Amino acid sequence: MKVAQKYSHLNGEEYLIVHHGDEYKELLGVIESIDAETYRTKVSKEKGRQGEQLLNPASPNGAFKAALSELGWRERRRDFYVSTDFQVVKYIESLSYQEQKEYLESIGHPLLSSYNQTDFIKNKIGVEVQLGKYFAVTYDLFVKHLVFYNSQIINVGVEIVPTKNMQRSMSSGPPWFEKEVHNVMRHGRTNPPVPLLIIGIEP
Repeated sequence: MKVAQKYSHLNGEEYLIVHHGDEYKELLGVIESIDAETYRTKVSKEKGRQGEQLLNPASPNGAFKAALSELGWRERRRDFYVSTDFQVVKYIESLSYQEQKEYLESIGHPLLSSYNQTDFIKNKIGVEVQLGKYFAVTYDLFVKHLVFYNSQIINVGVEIVPTKNMQRSMSSGPPWFEKEVHNVMRHGRTNPPVPLLIIGIEP
């Protein structure tokens, strides 16, 4: 595959180039190492596309995971407790999971736990590869990367998605770069308030 388009939000790419050049080269190298055409294994049953050989989005995801894991990129999970009380949320946000539990128990608050999980982290760079779930990209950009950034787990987030050109050759449902960048742009220059690099890939 190749990097066809890039969008740097709040100097996300510039931060990578200056502070994490080696890791950035690793990411680009992994993208280039994956041959998308080997995953054209899904026969379309969609109206107007019957019999067309489409890219199966699940398969390249596995290739990304294998290649990045080999280079030391690791999945990361952040557990936390949930509250609808603004003061409680502000107080517990910076606490560890165990500290949150102890505090909530001390005030008689219900213990409602949840978690955020990111695909890959290395040296405070968070990476999400979204080739099959269009609805997940907005959550990644406006929630997941931001939560990990505010928790000082990452300093920059990277989102890897297909371009429209690639999305046309995939089964229905994948996100596409141009639309996701549009969504970020229409929220204004500082929202979400986390440095991001959105990468559009295609065969």
